[in-house]
Amino acid sequence: MMALKFLNRNKQEETAEMSFIDHLEVLRGHLFRCVVAIAIGAGVVGYFNKFFIRNVLMGPTHPDFLTYVAMCKIGNRFGFGDALCIRDINIPMQNTVVGGQLSMFFSVILIGGLIIAFPFVFWEFWKFVKPALTKKELNKTRGVIFWVSFLFFTGVSFGYFVVAPYTINFFANFKIDENIENKWTIGSYLDTMTPLILGSGLAFQLPLVMYFLAKVGIVSATALKKGRKYALVIILVVAGVITPGPDIISQMTVALPLLLLYEISIILCRRVEKEEAKEELEWS
Repeated sequence: MMALKFLNRNKQEETAEMSFIDHLEVLRGHLFRCVVAIAIGAGVVGYFNKFFIRNVLMGPTHPDFLTYVAMCKIGNRFGFGDALCIRDINIPMQNTVVGGQLSMFFSVILIGGLIIAFPFVFWEFWKFVKPALTKKELNKTRGVIFWVSFLFFTGVSFGYFVVAPYTINFFANFKIDENIENKWTIGSYLDTMTPLILGSGLAFQLPLVMYFLAKVGIVSATALKKGRKYALVIILVVAGVITPGPDIISQMTVALPLLLLYEISIILCRRVEKEEAKEELEWS
């Protein structure tokens, strides 16, 4: 009898171990497909590298950049004259490291590949997590791949067309002494652009993050409402720091989308609370 129990216990341990190994195999498959997708995206960026480096990466350093042209037209349209126009951006670039440009080239194509492949990467992550969710949880998270991808690309676009050009222009013209000349290395420029763009893409996930935090009871619509005035101050300070000059239009261009995301978070949290209250009423 003892020998039989020992054999049964060994079989159970072996089954649990195989189950864990199976999970690792599944995870490895997802990761492998993610790497392949990023590599394909990187290949696309690498093939069109001149366009992506000259027009995309270095775009905010050119006076004909879309954001600068649009803000100039808006300024002229509303009677600000050339106050919002950026006609000349003097940003000398240099490389001071052997192999620095090669390193930057591979960094650009990898970051570009990650951005292009993001929906597929998240889809693979969702496929790995999905079996652990209940049917009820799956119904509540319907469309999550679309919304996560939509918010990510919206945030990346906002970071690239709004946050990055204002930040680059601010630092290009900021001097503590007229005798000190701004000369940037290409590596420092890339290190500045990357967190601004990817960070904005992640920051735009705020409504979904708050939604899931409300689901587990960590945050509430009431708490977010009480913290609205503090959030407003923080957002205005951030907008004031990254926009060049004291003009209100530039600051509001940056601040309004962030305020909108905060308000959307409150609405989603309130919706979660209403759904939970309705479920509790049905159970009672």
